[in-house]
Amino acid sequence: MPDASETFAVRTVDAVARVDRAVWDRCAGAGNPFVSWGFLNALEESGSVGAEAGWLPQHAVLEDTAGAVLGVAPMYLKNHSQGEYVFDWGWADAYERAGGRYYPKLIVAVPFTPVTGPRLLVPPGPRRPALQRTLIDALVRIAGRIGVTNLHITFPTEAEAALAGEAGLLQRRAFQYHWHNRDYRDFDDFLGALASRKRKAIRKERAAVASAGIDVRALTGSGLRSEHWDVFHRFYTDTYDRKWGYPYLTRRFFRLLQERMPDKVALIWATEDGVPVAGALNFIGADALYGRNWGCAADIRFLHFETCYYRAVEFAISRGLQRVEAGTQGPHKVQRGYLPVETWSAHWIADKGFRNAVEDFLERESAAILHEMRIMSRHSPYRQEGEG
Repeated sequence: MPDASETFAVRTVDAVARVDRAVWDRCAGAGNPFVSWGFLNALEESGSVGAEAGWLPQHAVLEDTAGAVLGVAPMYLKNHSQGEYVFDWGWADAYERAGGRYYPKLIVAVPFTPVTGPRLLVPPGPRRPALQRTLIDALVRIAGRIGVTNLHITFPTEAEAALAGEAGLLQRRAFQYHWHNRDYRDFDDFLGALASRKRKAIRKERAAVASAGIDVRALTGSGLRSEHWDVFHRFYTDTYDRKWGYPYLTRRFFRLLQERMPDKVALIWATEDGVPVAGALNFIGADALYGRNWGCAADIRFLHFETCYYRAVEFAISRGLQRVEAGTQGPHKVQRGYLPVETWSAHWIADKGFRNAVEDFLERESAAILHEMRIMSRHSPYRQEGEG
């Protein structure tokens, strides 16, 4: 633990490029690709993150008195709540109707990426929890110094969320659907773990895609080329256009991914007679495959399930990865082997009265979340003892 007499300094930088790449990645570790210097820098350098998108980098850097970096945190100043996947629009509306100023706010997060991972980036070692707690305190001081009324840490690890709670931040529970690898040999081995009716349904869905003449394969590393990204970016923007969303990621972002971290990308690519019809973008972590974006140019039944879920499971099994995280929402994932898993966020609110109101809301919301998780778990497709 840090000695009580130790003194720390914290500063903010307006670009991850202002921190040495090796230093940042030493703090971030190699397990989660989204907190790596390469990923965060690609967002900034491509213009996907910045003033126009409303995500202004204000990354926190914790240093000792000699200037050695002890920890970092990816942090942004925002004037909206888009692209976060932890929804606080209701909080903002209530506070501003009461005469408060909710925006701008600070958020410790990976933009547009609802993936649990480290947010208080400190290298492993016995000092890590204490330094992470010091970093939390520093983030709150930064919020007070610049005069924002709220600070949020989204999708931290459970341990980080607990530390934030000990530091006085409110904890918020949510859940996603993840697939877990039970040492399956292949996809058929996975199917064997399901109840007979569920197993038959998945085989029927996959057969329908195959009979439609769709070729689906996983591209990674040197198998990825510029033309793949040209088409995928078109798929990506078309998907957002149909959903009335905003496609934050620029074409240049995908080019930078190809240049800097192609071995961390798995692009599930579907073609019909050699013509691309769909793609699903995944990132490869130390023990997980993270599904992020999907798009298509043809309405082919079950193609979404094949590219986003089944091929992801196949890829994870082939690489010995322990789980697949397929993004937010989607109760339909349960019938395909993805079960509910808790996620967390932590929230600092300066106004005590408003904080009390949010805390009361979170207590009731948490009970509802746990109830929903229990209900969804009852619909597990996995065989119970004695079932065929």
